[in-house]
Amino acid sequence: MKLINLFFIFAFASIGIVAKPLKIYILAGQSNMQGHASERTLEHLAMDPKTAPLLNKIINPDGTVKIHENIWISSIDTSLATGEKHGQLTVGYGAAGREPKIGPELMFGITMQDYVGEPILLIKTSWGGKSLNTDFRPPTAGPYEFNQKQLENLKKRGKVLREAVAEKAKLTGVYYRLMLKHINKVLSDIERVYPTYETEGGYELSGFVWFQGWNDMVDGSTYPDRGKEGSYDSYSKNLEYFIEDVRRDLNSPKMPFVIGVMGAGGPISKYGPSQKRYAGIHGEFRKAMLAPANLKKFKGNVTAVLTEDYWDLQLSELVNRNEKVKAKRRELSKNKNLNQNERDNIVADYTAQIFTSHELKILRTGISNAAYHYLGSAKIINQIGESFANALRSME
Repeated sequence: MKLINLFFIFAFASIGIVAKPLKIYILAGQSNMQGHASERTLEHLAMDPKTAPLLNKIINPDGTVKIHENIWISSIDTSLATGEKHGQLTVGYGAAGREPKIGPELMFGITMQDYVGEPILLIKTSWGGKSLNTDFRPPTAGPYEFNQKQLENLKKRGKVLREAVAEKAKLTGVYYRLMLKHINKVLSDIERVYPTYETEGGYELSGFVWFQGWNDMVDGSTYPDRGKEGSYDSYSKNLEYFIEDVRRDLNSPKMPFVIGVMGAGGPISKYGPSQKRYAGIHGEFRKAMLAPANLKKFKGNVTAVLTEDYWDLQLSELVNRNEKVKAKRRELSKNKNLNQNERDNIVADYTAQIFTSHELKILRTGISNAAYHYLGSAKIINQIGESFANALRSME
């Protein structure tokens, strides 16, 4: 037996055990990539048999949140003096706020690490309220060009074109460069973020996820014909350039790329009366985001996830129904013959008439933000994060 053990020791010593490259995944975008789902909304996952298994991956049996020892993360956090939060993945790597928040990184990281079966590193670079047309504008897109309507408006306001162009130039591409700066900072010293990183194995950039779009979609100045067919074609072109430039600047020409297509509000075919006026704009923008994934040159290494598929229609309907309660409260506030206690009792009775106790629990548990932030729902955001990971897996 000793001779056999010695044989294996010498055999492995002679051939060498080569450490595997560390798989690194980059997550980038604006506020929905940051993530605005408050920790308290995790409970909503348990209310649906379809998503309850996800909660078991996030929460320990005693109710505490899990710390994932084989998933390391560095995330932009402008609320901190260092501008960065890093460590082992857990709840709290979403947007800064009064309570811990969750973004797509949580279930993305858990799903991806389960799949690869080895430690991974996430680099998350996201800032709220940023556009692709200006803030993340890639170098190949060139300088921002004012359209005819913008030029006319500048003239009406007495603005000097040269000054407006110079002002825009200062803003153009700033967050593209900040994104690369942070990524390269982490890559140049991985052990700072992941202390047990085996340097001899090196690393590989195994995927990039882009989840952005709101600021472009609502920008009627840059896209004056928004809602009309082809009105967001320049977004598609800029995203095409973005994919190519990121790959070039990170020296990773075939890095798998996932586009998270904006889907706040859910499938357009299921829009309610108050949403229908936005259907044209939302539909055209989603088509524009999806377009690069269908380009022949990106076949097999760029794909898209329709995040509308993970919108919670029940939760959305409860939010809309709750508007009636708010309207009732506003109506009663004008009645000076009622004191506050009487108003509260009337509102409570009205609420009980239009909601069941279970519906109220879902409403109060499942939502922590506005519709454009996917209701701040951990149920929605975690499903989106999981789908991003599955999309990357599909390209391997």
